[in-house]
Parts: sequence; structure tokens; C-alpha cells
Amino acid sequence: MKKFWITFLVIMLVFVTAACSNIKSNRSEPNQIRKEQKNKIVLRFATWDSGEALKFQKSIAKKFEEKNPDIKVQVEDYGDEFDQKLSASFGAKNPPDVMYMWNFPAYFHYLEPLDNYINRDPFIDMNDYYQGLLNHSTMYRKLYGIPAGFTTRVVYYNKDLFDEANLPYPEDGWTWDDFKRIAKKLTDPTKEQYGFGVRQEPDTYDLQGMVWSNGSSFISDDGMDISGYMNSPETIESISMLADMIQDTSAVLVGGKNQQSGEENFIAGKIVMWESGFWSLVEFKEANINIGTVEMPAFNGKPVKGVISSSAVSIARDSKHKDLAWEFVKFYNSPEVVNMRKADLPVRISLVKEMKTEQDPLIKPFYKMLERSNGTPAFLLTKNWEAINRNLSAAINATLLEQDADTLLNNAVKDSEKYLGQ
Repeated sequence: MKKFWITFLVIMLVFVTAACSNIKSNRSEPNQIRKEQKNKIVLRFATWDSGEALKFQKSIAKKFEEKNPDIKVQVEDYGDEFDQKLSASFGAKNPPDVMYMWNFPAYFHYLEPLDNYINRDPFIDMNDYYQGLLNHSTMYRKLYGIPAGFTTRVVYYNKDLFDEANLPYPEDGWTWDDFKRIAKKLTDPTKEQYGFGVRQEPDTYDLQGMVWSNGSSFISDDGMDISGYMNSPETIESISMLADMIQDTSAVLVGGKNQQSGEENFIAGKIVMWESGFWSLVEFKEANINIGTVEMPAFNGKPVKGVISSSAVSIARDSKHKDLAWEFVKFYNSPEVVNMRKADLPVRISLVKEMKTEQDPLIKPFYKMLERSNGTPAFLLTKNWEAINRNLSAAINATLLEQDADTLLNNAVKDSEKYLGQ
């Protein structure tokens, strides 16, 4: 009998211990959840966006987390200090895993080449991306970023002011001769109205499209020569044309210090035509301006060419979560995310057709110009372009102030050749 009670007590002890263990386990479940959350993999994503655009980025991060419960995406908004903060993080070997990217010559050494990820991933088709965009994130035949968004340059025009002047709206295929003639007819200095606005200090990057359209460029394709390019007759003609329009008052300089921007002048009806990118479209729509868009003009007998401003998503070479970062990069251009990013023009051909984006008459010219934008920008062709560009910019700015383009551009070449081949 004594043996029975001993056995019974042992069995009861086992049950009680198990029950207590179970109760303890249940009571600690919230702590376990917190521990699991704490142990999530953190994927850092850096962006230059702010305001509403930043909200979209954070929404995209949340969507990725929903599909990957073990991941926490930490959105790092660097804003106007993007380059400084990114450079500092690379220098400290503590960069974000994924980041927006545009300046590949400056950063590609710190980025992970993506070719191997692409080659072994059956779910990505690089033929679905516009080739002109891929050119911008390629360095020395290696791809360092997947395109995320872009804009080309088009001419915005005020339909109401065209109607007042009894002029037909411009159409794709027009020339610079057409442009100058129309700008002259739309100019009325007594009303402070001008046919076109020229930036006080234009970005040489944007001017490349015009120079390419005239059959020249600022630098040779191999990045080794600027003589005969930056100072070619075609380049001189392109820049001088803008200066001539300013002098005959069919165009006016805008956007200088303490002056209204080109967009503000356009909204106020002070300029009738304005050359810009996609970002201006939202501003003009919000201002309720009756606008149209049209491709850039061509030089007589020459095909029009354009320049792309693009953004891409890249992976840091020092990232500890490269495979996960790659999944985020792919997700960033999924149909779900593209539909969320209203401030960007889609970069995948299939999605553009599916969403009928290019059928919008205001957006169509951006894609038509994209088809004409296969040139490689100068800053991608030489690592010392920044130094060369300072001289080029000074020459162009002086030309717009009625100084001689031929002399200025020849001097810019002489002062800049020392930076080549270094």
C-alpha cells in the first residue's frame, strides 16, 4: 500500500509540474512575442524623399513587412542631406542596406553589382525595363541599380494663351525654327508675357538633350576628349540659339536670385512655354492651368534626342542582408508598389502598357522622349566631370548674358582638358 501511494504521488507530481509548466508558458507568451519582434531582421532603406513622397516610401515599407513578418524595414529619410549622410555611412562602413541612387560614378565602388542576382533569379526580366534607364545605372558593364522612376524633358504650353493668340497647339515633330517663330508670336513685353523662359543658370545636364539633337555632345563617347565636342559648331549653335531668343525678347531669363522660378512664371502667365520634367506636371495641375505637353523640338533634318533624369534602387556592398535586400529591390518595382508611387513614371514596359500610362496625352510625350534618350550623360563618362562642368557652366551662363559663345566655350575646353584621363 505504501508503494502505491508513493507511485500515486510521483504521478501527481508529474501532472502538477506539467500543468505549472504549461501555465508558465502561457503566461510568458507576450514576452515571447516581444522577443520575436525584437529579433526581427532590420533592413535599412535610405531615401531623399520628404513630405508626401516620404509617406509613400513608408507605406511601401509596411507592405513589404506584411509579406515578410520577420522583417522590419527602417526607412531613413536623408532629405536634402542625402549625399552627405550617404557618403558618411559608406565611410563608416555602416551604410543602409538599400538606397535610392542616381550618382553612380560617385558611389558605384560602394554598391553591390546586381548582375549575378539577376542571372540566377527567374522572376525578373530585364528586357521589361527601358534600355535608356539601364544605361544610367551601369558602370563598366556592370549594373548597380534597378530603375525606380524617371523623367525626360518636354515642353509645357499654356493652351489658353495659345488660344488668345489664335495659334494652333504645337505637335510632336516640330523644329526649333517652329519653336522660335511661335515664341516670337506669343511675346508681348507690354503685358510682361514672353514666349519662353530660359533658366538664369541652366543645368548643363539638361542642355545635353538639345546638343545631342544637333549632332554633337559635350564629351566623346569614350570620355577622353572634349575638344571638338564641347566647343563644336553644333554645340555653339545650340547655346547661342537660347541667347539669341533672350536678346530678341522672345524668351526671358527666369529663376535667378530673388526672382520667381520658371514654374511660378508659367503659372502667372508670364511665359507661355516652359521646358521641364514630370515634377512640374503636378504643380501645374494643382494651379488649374490649362496645359498641354509636347516633345522637344528637333533641329532641321536631325532626329530629336532627349536626356533622362532617373532614380534607381541599389544595394550596399557592405550590407549584411544582401539576399533580403534583393527581394526588397524586386518588390519595389512590383505592380502593387508601382500603383502606389504616383510621383514616379513607371519604368517597366509591361506595366506601362497594362496601366495605359503612355496613353495619357499629358504623359505620352515623356515616354516618346524616353524612346529618343539613349545617350550616355557626360558625368557617367569621366570621373572628373564635376571639375570640367564648372568651366562649362560658367561659359554657358556668360553666353546667356550676351557674351560670345565661341570664345567662351573654346576657353572652357582649354581650361578643362587637364582633367581628362586622370
